[in-house]
Amino acid sequence: MKEQPMITRRAVLATVAGMSGALAAMNLHAQESPQAAPAPEGRLKQSVSRWCFRMKLEELAQAAKDIGLVSIDLLSLREVEKIKEFGLTCAMPNGPGRIEKGWNDPANHDELVAKSEELLPQIAEAGLNTMIVFSGNRGGMPDSEGLQNCVKGLNRILPLAEQLGVKLVMELLNSKRDHKDYMCDHTAWGAALAAELGPKRFGLLYDIYHMQIMEGDVIATIQENIEYIAHFHTGGVPGRNEIDETQELNYRRIMQAIADTGFTGYVGHEFVPAGPDPIASLRRAFEICSV
Repeated sequence: MKEQPMITRRAVLATVAGMSGALAAMNLHAQESPQAAPAPEGRLKQSVSRWCFRMKLEELAQAAKDIGLVSIDLLSLREVEKIKEFGLTCAMPNGPGRIEKGWNDPANHDELVAKSEELLPQIAEAGLNTMIVFSGNRGGMPDSEGLQNCVKGLNRILPLAEQLGVKLVMELLNSKRDHKDYMCDHTAWGAALAAELGPKRFGLLYDIYHMQIMEGDVIATIQENIEYIAHFHTGGVPGRNEIDETQELNYRRIMQAIADTGFTGYVGHEFVPAGPDPIASLRRAFEICSV
């Protein structure tokens, strides 16, 4: 029977040192390899709003593609054609009118209808299926009157939109800090409008940043109104900056709640990067929301 070699502390340390060196080399190679960090898989399709990122559209599109996003929000139809080259879509293209001058005022209807009748066929031809709309400011008008005015005005274009397969989506915005006097500033008002128009034809863009400022109770409100929500936007509160631990909302938990509802639309990042590397901020947001 052969005598077994003695295992000494020095031999063990030498072996461990060798293994550590090999692992370190492997890790260094992995970090250098562009294939080492694939985008995390998740249940939600993610987008980004172009206006928040001060760079050329092509640069943002390439970064979005590399990170794993599939869309860029709030683009003109001319810009939509540019991002198609990167395999991206526009989940929420620009629509007619302005935030403060919208469908709650009958004086705006003829102009908005004419512009919508021009835009809707172009949106459909571009392969898109949503168009953003705005309520407009109150200007002293009661909310109930503004809601019925929106119903009357939007019903003038809904048949065409439905025929073309385009859903109209009204954004919820805060009237406390950013958009003073805006009418569609609470989920309940927007949900009542969607119920009147039909949620299959008309939905809400639930901007989490804006609704945290106006009413809070974000997760429960989303769960209770998910049938009326067609799109989401993110943004840190306060300041509309990064959605990481620097702000007051737990975005990962919110995204888990959204995904658990079976939501099949898009979550668009609409925060303004405060850090020195905006693309790193976008990548981090993507990772937080990949649930």
